[in-house]
Amino acid sequence: MTELKYWLWLTTCTGMTPGKILMLLDHFVTPERIYYADREEYELLPLNERQRMGLSDKNMDVPQRVLAECDRLGVDIMTLQDAAYPQRLRQLADPPAVLYWKGKKLLFDEEAAIAVVGSREPTQYGMRAAEKFGLELARGGALVVSGIAEGLDSCAIRGALKGGGPVVSVLAGGVDRISPKSNRFLAQDVAAVGALISEYPPGTESRGEHYRPRNRILSGICLGVLAVECRSFGGTMLTVNHALEQNRDVFAVPGAIDNHMSEGTNRLIQQGAKLVTCGKDILEEYWDRFPLKLAAAAPLPPQVAQARLEQPSQAGEKPVRREKTGKTQDGRKTPEPQAPGREVIARKEQKSRFTDDELAILSTLAEKPLSADEVVERTQISARYVLSALTMLQVQGAVEELPGRRFQALVELEA
Repeated sequence: MTELKYWLWLTTCTGMTPGKILMLLDHFVTPERIYYADREEYELLPLNERQRMGLSDKNMDVPQRVLAECDRLGVDIMTLQDAAYPQRLRQLADPPAVLYWKGKKLLFDEEAAIAVVGSREPTQYGMRAAEKFGLELARGGALVVSGIAEGLDSCAIRGALKGGGPVVSVLAGGVDRISPKSNRFLAQDVAAVGALISEYPPGTESRGEHYRPRNRILSGICLGVLAVECRSFGGTMLTVNHALEQNRDVFAVPGAIDNHMSEGTNRLIQQGAKLVTCGKDILEEYWDRFPLKLAAAAPLPPQVAQARLEQPSQAGEKPVRREKTGKTQDGRKTPEPQAPGREVIARKEQKSRFTDDELAILSTLAEKPLSADEVVERTQISARYVLSALTMLQVQGAVEELPGRRFQALVELEA
C-alpha cells in the first residue's frame, strides 16, 4: 500500500503522460525514487516546465483520496510493475502505468481476446452483426472486449453476455463514471461476469481527449480488432490504427457498397483486413494458440469427424437423412426429442445464487415462456431491471431466449 501511493501520485501529477512516466521509470526505477528526487534532478530530464512543477508538488492528498475511493467502490489497482499486469500492454510504447479494475481478475495473456468496435450510430444491419459476433465469439471461448458506448459497443457486449461471457469494457473515464449513463446497468452486468478497466481514477468523467488513449488499451490487450460498421474516419478507425501499430490482427464485416456506414469496413477489407461473416472466421485464426480455450469452436480432427459421419450407418448402407417433419425419407416416424429436465434449485441455495428480482422473474417464467414486456407486467419490476436480470440469468444458464424474443426458465425453484 505504501508503494501504491507513489504510483498514484506519479500518475496524477500535472502534465504527466504515459510516455513521460515510462521515461521517468527507466531513469529512477521506482515511483518512490521519483517522488524523493529534487528539482535539480528533474532539470536533467527532457521534461517541460509544467511537468517539472507537477513533480515538485509532493502533496499526497489526491493519492489518499483515490485510495479511499477505490476502497469504497471495491476497485482494484494494478501497476506496471505488478506480476499480473498484462504483458500485451507492457510491450506498448506508452503503456498505462496504472489500471483501475472493477470486477474479476482476468489473465489477458492467456485469453483469446478480441476487441469489437464500431459506430455509435449504426444501422440495423450493424447492430445485428455486432450482437451476432459478440455472442459467437463468447460462445466459442474468446474474451470479448469493447467500450461501453451507445451503438455497436453495447450490442457486442449484450451478445457476449448472452454467449456466456466474460466480457471486458475499457472506459474513457473512471470505472464509476459510465458514459452514457443509460448503460450503467449494462456496466453492472459486465463487472459481474468480467471487468471494467480504466487508466483514469474513480470520479474522472469521460472526456473527448480520453478516447484516443483509451483506444490504445482497447486494442493493446487483444489479439485482434473486429470493425463491425463505421465510416472511413472516427473512433473506430483510430482504434484500428492503434491495432496496426501494435501488430494486432484486423478483421472487418463487409457491408453494402451504397451504405455510408460501411465505408470504413469495406475500405479496411480492400487494404488487407480479413473479411469475416461469423465468429468462426475469427476464432479459426487462434485455434492452434489456444486449443483449450477455443476447444468448443475448433473443428474436429479429420479422423474423428469421419468416424462421426459414419456412425449412423450400417455396413454398406448410407446414413438415413431425417427431415424436419420428424420422419425419415422412407416415411417412418422418428421419436420426438425429449425436453431436458430442469435443474431444481433448493430453497436454501436460491438467495445465494440469484437476486430478488431474478427469483421473481424465474417464478414468473415457471409455467410458460414470456416476452420481456409480459415479465414486466406480471412482476411489476421496471423494464430496465427486467432486461438486465434476463441477461444475467442467460449468462448463468438459468434462462434461454426463444424465437420471438420470448424467455424460458431452465431451472425450477423449490417451493
